[in-house]
Amino acid sequence: MAAFKGTKVALFFQGSLIVYLRDDKPTIPYPNMWDFPGGGREDEETPLECITREIEEEFSLKLTPEMFTWQKAFPAMNDPEHESYFFVARIGKDLFSTIKFGSEGQHWQMMSVRDFMEHPQGIPPLKMWLQDYLDTNVG
Repeated sequence: MAAFKGTKVALFFQGSLIVYLRDDKPTIPYPNMWDFPGGGREDEETPLECITREIEEEFSLKLTPEMFTWQKAFPAMNDPEHESYFFVARIGKDLFSTIKFGSEGQHWQMMSVRDFMEHPQGIPPLKMWLQDYLDTNVG
């Protein structure tokens, strides 16, 4: 497996995305912008191990491998010399009701795909990655 930097997931609930507003700190990438769950790789994690850990840390959600319906490697947002894995997953009402937002970010909310794609504060590489998924999974 090629070295990778981190992971992100378009996490769907009832057709909308779970997104969060990043902290407004000039020292972080994409401050005060809408983001998807995910983050940096730790040690020798696989992409799936990385994204499941990040979702648990950020939203207290324990996702199983079968909840992830799509994945693809892209150039990492902050280091294009490496890869980042983008996943798509869906959760049901049982898990949605257990969300507990962690300490990173200002707040979370549900957002339609269209609203995220058109939002001026949506992170541009995530919009491209999501569009790639949408283009290959029509219908």
